[in-house]
Amino acid sequence: MEEQIKNLLRQVIHPETQRDIVESGLVEQIASDDGRIAVTLRFTKARDPFAVKIKNRVETLLHEAYPDAAATVIVKEGGTAPRPEPKLKSTTGGIAHVIAIASGKGGVGKSTVTANLAVALRNLGYRVGILDADIYGPSQPKMFGVEGYLPEAVREEGEDRILPAEAMDIKLMSIGFFIKPTDALLWRGAMAVNALKQMIHQTRWGTLDFLLCDLPPGTGDVHLSIIGELKIDAAVIVSTPQQVAVADVVRGVELFRNENVRIPVAGIIENMAWFTPEELPQNRYYLFGRGGARRYAEANGVELLGEIPIVQSIMEGSDEGHPAAGIDPRVEEWYRAIAQRIVEKAVKGC
Repeated sequence: MEEQIKNLLRQVIHPETQRDIVESGLVEQIASDDGRIAVTLRFTKARDPFAVKIKNRVETLLHEAYPDAAATVIVKEGGTAPRPEPKLKSTTGGIAHVIAIASGKGGVGKSTVTANLAVALRNLGYRVGILDADIYGPSQPKMFGVEGYLPEAVREEGEDRILPAEAMDIKLMSIGFFIKPTDALLWRGAMAVNALKQMIHQTRWGTLDFLLCDLPPGTGDVHLSIIGELKIDAAVIVSTPQQVAVADVVRGVELFRNENVRIPVAGIIENMAWFTPEELPQNRYYLFGRGGARRYAEANGVELLGEIPIVQSIMEGSDEGHPAAGIDPRVEEWYRAIAQRIVEKAVKGC
């Protein structure tokens, strides 16, 4: 029966290592006798953040498979480290700096900011790439007008390499290239993370000065995977002025400041800071409140990198596949100033 239980527990995947808990050596002991089952889990890390989640998953599987048995799951800490997972031969060696673009919640324009920052960095003379890591809502193909791109694979040095799309001299890789726009991406966390790892390590990035990672909103498996797979030089948080958005900024900042993560936060960008009508370029209307991100930044020792207003060219550029920083001098000026601050912080280590 112990072997049956062991096979059952192979369904449980540790979110950080992406390996099942049996293979990882986390199942220390399995005992069954007289209608009782006891499973002992030993985690290498003290206070493993996934320990409770894994314990609950094991209990659920045991109750479902053996409803008449009394199942107990015991958690211990400290022990021999799991065998290291073999690493993919990575194509990221030519990337000088990686910048994570994150947001506490959706709908704040994070992908639009990422696209325009990439163009601004290119305008400053840098070689730039974008990893669209927003697995469940990939936007970069549309932002750059390459929705129909179908990635090809080439064989180099005995390894498969995926050719990225190129638009406006920017290299792009997105899960959006591999699915139809009408398809729902019904993936569990582990499947999404594995696809992301392939995009990171098998894309032929070449030599880049900056790789911008467009992360999903919030915090979760994808964020932890990115942090584990790439050496991120700095994180940029995108928010809008209203309090509900700024409240979620806290989660984003604290994710990168966590003692187990320790990625410098370059600062906050306040998007949709005000509305300027095309016919009244000097007028400003603060539709979502005023200065919420600025107040948070000042109170928490985070730099406000800049404010981006709502202007027609930004919205039109996103819809038409031409980021506004490449066609509207006003927008380019705003993003150029932010890009310069990010460059300074990335190079100096914030």
